[in-house]
Amino acid sequence: MDRDNLIHLENYKILSREEMVKRSRDFYERIKTRRSVRLFSTREIPREVILNCLKAAGTSPSGANKQPWSFAVISDTQIKKQIREAAESAEKAFYENQRAKQWHEDLKELQTDFRKPFLEQAPYLIVIFAEAYDIDEEGRKHKNYYVKESVGIMSGILISALHLSGLAVLTYTPSRSAFLNTILKRPKNEKPFLILPVGYPAEDARVPQITKKTLDETAVFY
Repeated sequence: MDRDNLIHLENYKILSREEMVKRSRDFYERIKTRRSVRLFSTREIPREVILNCLKAAGTSPSGANKQPWSFAVISDTQIKKQIREAAESAEKAFYENQRAKQWHEDLKELQTDFRKPFLEQAPYLIVIFAEAYDIDEEGRKHKNYYVKESVGIMSGILISALHLSGLAVLTYTPSRSAFLNTILKRPKNEKPFLILPVGYPAEDARVPQITKKTLDETAVFY
């Protein structure tokens, strides 16, 4: 391995056991209050909060440090309207498709349908694109690695940062999403990965009464 490009690890501090336990407990207590919100207030969000959260997401690890993601941050009302109309058109066809009967059954608990008003209500939409490959200034393609895994990890950091900043977030994946490339004029190497409506929850916002799996159900210690 060529070590000429390696630098000393900085800004790492060993914490006491007590501080480690406290920080891990505090994070859990804060993050467990996160809920997917579908009713948003139109109250304005400080733009700097969005920028800081995007920068935090950009620190995420990725395959070969390729950072195979890009963001389209949308506050323009007309563009949000176009996205909602295109999404609802695709979703209506999906919800009417009887071949997806099991999926429809699983969604009943969440009480969702083809209508997606949150795409207009939320002050910001953050559309995350996964980049299958990079294109340099001369038009040459360069392979990216572990794209889905990398973008998924980054998205988790972004969602956590937005929540811990006091904002509500919804993870929305349209049944068909190519319309986002058309509306937002994105290049062919970018594939829509996730839409995050972001804002304050509406005063009358309601969420499904659901539970999460316990640690005993999800983790095995060897």
